[in-house]
Amino acid sequence: MDFSVMPYQEGVRPPVTKPDPGFLADIGEEGMRELFVRFYTCLHESPIKELFPQEWDEMLEAADNSADFFIQICGGPDYFTQKKGAPQMGKRHAPFAITPESRLHWLDCFKEALQLIITEKQSSEAHIQSFWNYLNVFSIWMINARH
Repeated sequence: MDFSVMPYQEGVRPPVTKPDPGFLADIGEEGMRELFVRFYTCLHESPIKELFPQEWDEMLEAADNSADFFIQICGGPDYFTQKKGAPQMGKRHAPFAITPESRLHWLDCFKEALQLIITEKQSSEAHIQSFWNYLNVFSIWMINARH
């Protein structure tokens, strides 16, 4: 599995490919929600924690919203759109200064959160790789600040 991080080039938005729906089929909606609880737990303790809710119940709500988005992006039901409207993630993230460095911390938390899925072989390497590849490019698209 290749968890390398695509280098960021200011002004370049590489083409993004949605994750293989097999990732969601393998781990299920509950597995996706558990992934995001692990991910947000890591974020809550990370150098970029100030970008996220400080209260634990608000953090869990953010994790649930993110899980809704990723369930939808992986070919599942459109929970995110039903609850929040069109994703428009660039606009949703605009109030937060997302730097190239914060992107790296964000991706590190995803690497950590994915470890259980990898070690327990909850999904194939190909499906996990597809999910990582999406995260890698998606995270570039969210960068909106230099420092």
